[in-house]
Amino acid sequence: MSDIPLEVVADFLSRVPAMSLLRFRCVSKQWRSIIDSPEFIKMHLNRTLHTKSDRKLILRSCYLYSADFDGLDNTNVAHYVKVEHPWKRPEIGTLIVGSCHGILCLDGGVEDKSILLWNPTTRKHFKLPPSKFERSMESFRKRTMVFGFGYDKASEDYKVLRILQSYYMDSEVKVFSMKSKSWRKIANFPYYLKYQSAPGVLVSGSLHWVVTKDPDTFMVNLIGAFDLETEEYRLVPQPDYPKKKSKNFHLNVVALDGSLCGLCNYYDHEYVDVWVMKKYLVNESWTKLFKVAESDTRIKPFHYVMPIAYSWSGRRVYMVQNDKMPLWYDLEKKKVIPTKYHISDPPSYMEHQMCFGSLVQLDGGISGMVERVQDTKEELIGSSKGTKKNGNNNKKDNFLSVGFKLVL
Repeated sequence: MSDIPLEVVADFLSRVPAMSLLRFRCVSKQWRSIIDSPEFIKMHLNRTLHTKSDRKLILRSCYLYSADFDGLDNTNVAHYVKVEHPWKRPEIGTLIVGSCHGILCLDGGVEDKSILLWNPTTRKHFKLPPSKFERSMESFRKRTMVFGFGYDKASEDYKVLRILQSYYMDSEVKVFSMKSKSWRKIANFPYYLKYQSAPGVLVSGSLHWVVTKDPDTFMVNLIGAFDLETEEYRLVPQPDYPKKKSKNFHLNVVALDGSLCGLCNYYDHEYVDVWVMKKYLVNESWTKLFKVAESDTRIKPFHYVMPIAYSWSGRRVYMVQNDKMPLWYDLEKKKVIPTKYHISDPPSYMEHQMCFGSLVQLDGGISGMVERVQDTKEELIGSSKGTKKNGNNNKKDNFLSVGFKLVL
């Protein structure tokens, strides 16, 4: 095995699901060194993002459950298994406030008042330090508190955003940096959050919420965004809705395979229009993907649908109706297809988050891994039996550290 070039071994391993790689670390010292190297973790992450492989459906109820999305795509059956996680309080459940690079951001709730970053594949987690509010909670009348989690590509840093807002739009906003391991206060949120506890929707390096300008214009739907790189706020252009119906709907936003998705639930027609922004911040790129009506579904009454992800072929969209019934929408046949699921303890509601297997570490994120490049290269060279540190072998070893800029 030592005769196989390291670049060939690493390329092969980068195609293997993350959970299997954890087992493959036991094959040899060389494989373990490769799999643990920060450059390989980047390679594996980039390949997973590009191929959209090793996708997991995370189901939140009183417990957390996980199902293989690729298996669901092939068999039309989701097999959920209970996932052990750092917080085990079934009486209050666990709120997932974001997912990025295979890391879940978990909210400990009112009792714990803390945030946790957790990689379900490696089982490693990091608990964010507490951040005191600069004003008393009592001063925020009818308060709303929301979180968002994402990755700042420019600084190669994971960030958590916390917004506390009152009915009168007083707000306190803080951002946590994984690099500095600290919170800091930033500019107040300039819009009025329409939905309490709605997590920020991560698309193109920004977090999104449905907002309005102030409480008096509650029926006006806007999409507010926070740029994780510039840490600035902005409004996102919306589709050209039919004029007669432009205000007569309930708006929600979700992420659909990296694109911003707008859900228009019309009050009087009992259907939902699903829009997708194919090119971020380009108004003309909004496209109406499909429509789901009450007559298309089995569960009555029809309240809403939440798209989760495209199938591997891109011909179907997986979604959940009323947080209860999973469905496929066939984009070619333009119809709803029921799907099945198996779970040991069926929950009363099904709130989903898409995640995927990754080896990303939580002791410094992506950027923290590059500090150990030289040590890792020496380990790779020394771990090959009988391999001399000559110029030819150094060429093979150098391949891992060249050209790895995380592409998102």
